Amino acid sequence: MRQFVFTRHAESTANVGHVLSTDPARPIALARRGQAQARRLGEQLAGLDIQLAIVTSFLRTQETAEIALKGRPVPMLVEPDLDEIRAGVFDGKPIQAYWAWKELHSRSDAFPHGESVDAAMLRYASALHRLLNRNETCTLIVTHELAVRWIANTETEIAHAVPLTLDEQALRRAARRLTARAAA
Repeated sequence: MRQFVFTRHAESTANVGHVLSTDPARPIALARRGQAQARRLGEQLAGLDIQLAIVTSFLRTQETAEIALKGRPVPMLVEPDLDEIRAGVFDGKPIQAYWAWKELHSRSDAFPHGESVDAAMLRYASALHRLLNRNETCTLIVTHELAVRWIANTETEIAHAVPLTLDEQALRRAARRLTARAAA
């Protein structure tokens, strides 16, 4: 049985500052606490035979994977379709501004100079289909809170650097659900 271990990246300096970071061209590193979280994640993953690490275009996901897998010969692949939702003009702004705008708009409305929630869901579904087409038996996927939340189908906040394991059937259901939700 194939395992897909999803995790939100460890705490970044943007998280500490309550600032939105949706542009991978602005390298946002892990905070000190985030580095410790990534080390704890590595301890939790120690018993798994991880054959591939999937990260996003964002430095914070790459640092999380590098710290968690330190000393292990695990190849790393960047999957931009699992990147953070592109929030356009809200990038670098307080997260409250993003939330306020989001409350007044539908999922199909694109953030100014960004993308819509529906477009991000379709990106995530596309990435899941590519994951399902791979052959590794255990894959670590380090991505962002919204991606993990939507894939796990929960409204609950996703903690930093906490593993969530899905099997192949659960991943297929998540891909179908995201596609259907974006099309609705």
